[in-house]
Amino acid sequence: MMRTSNPALNDNVFRGAGRAVLAGDSMTVQGTVNKTGMLLLLVLLTAAWTWRMYYTAADSIGIWVLGGAIGGFIVALVTIFKKQWAGVTAPLYALLEGLVLGGISSIMEARYPGIVIQAVGLTFGTLFGLLFAYRSGLIKATENFKLGVVAATGGIALVYVATMVLGLFHIRMPYIHESGFIGIGFSLFVVVIAALNLVLDFDFIENGAAQGAPKYMEWYAAFGLMVTLIWLYIEILRLLSKMRERK
Repeated sequence: MMRTSNPALNDNVFRGAGRAVLAGDSMTVQGTVNKTGMLLLLVLLTAAWTWRMYYTAADSIGIWVLGGAIGGFIVALVTIFKKQWAGVTAPLYALLEGLVLGGISSIMEARYPGIVIQAVGLTFGTLFGLLFAYRSGLIKATENFKLGVVAATGGIALVYVATMVLGLFHIRMPYIHESGFIGIGFSLFVVVIAALNLVLDFDFIENGAAQGAPKYMEWYAAFGLMVTLIWLYIEILRLLSKMRERK
């Protein structure tokens, strides 16, 4: 059974999609890689736009970041429930998330010069490093491995939900969101779990291609991988910012 903590790539996704009718219409790993590259370019396109806006019209950047976050969340839900639309919704999701990442990155860069290039480098370094480890067999997505990552990811999600709920009552969760040793340790733990989710995504994509999933699932799988990459980048950015505050 395939298991992944990424909500876009759960156990039933490829099973529910069925199999391609013709061999040329089936999902491939290379096709998914190509579409992931396209989504990354779309993220960079809108991220560059909001990045530039921060230095030319900083007062209006907030509405674009908020709009991108809300719009991205809605489009992500649509994509998850309507996988067949992924060829349209996945690029739209990438464009919307780019607005968010560009805005957040520009603000963080102004506060901590050089932090963005570090975060980008660490994100892609982690991506390619884990891909190499997975392909070479150094890391294997066993059932116990998957279960552990899923459980840890669920725990992190509960902490973030609790943080948001407490925030509504103006209550700040102590320590873990601060720049002390506990806060840095927590962020480091989240980064590790986010990175390990990439291994689960690689395994899921490979299995989906082996099962002969329909061609549109390449877009859907690329979307799921983008969800993990965006999460990883944001968590690395948060970790680096805490470390900068310690200096």
